[in-house]
Amino acid sequence: MSKGILIVDDAQFMRTMLSKVVEEDGYTVVGEAVNGVDAVQKYQELNPDLVTMDITMPEMDGIEAMEEIKKIDANADIIVCSAMGQKPMVIDALEAGAKDFIVKPIKPEKVKEALANILE
Repeated sequence: MSKGILIVDDAQFMRTMLSKVVEEDGYTVVGEAVNGVDAVQKYQELNPDLVTMDITMPEMDGIEAMEEIKKIDANADIIVCSAMGQKPMVIDALEAGAKDFIVKPIKPEKVKEALANILE
């Protein structure tokens, strides 16, 4: 059975692009979320194997959402995908429990590599 991925990004085109890359790589997109609040709810409902998480989103940002998800499931696998490539943001994401950090604009091979490293 293929691994299920939850894609979290406030931009529809990013969710679509990530979904395409994930599915091309043989994984299943179990859901999409448009902000951190939505992400936490969907994580509880869908119990995905991995989450791709944007950082800058309305209502609740990706760092806060990761912290909430980690309270629900300390072993949650989360990859941050964000245009915020500055060092402090990367450090915050990793301290919050991200397993990897992909800088936008995303490169499909980088996403596939990160998925393989975490899920295989």
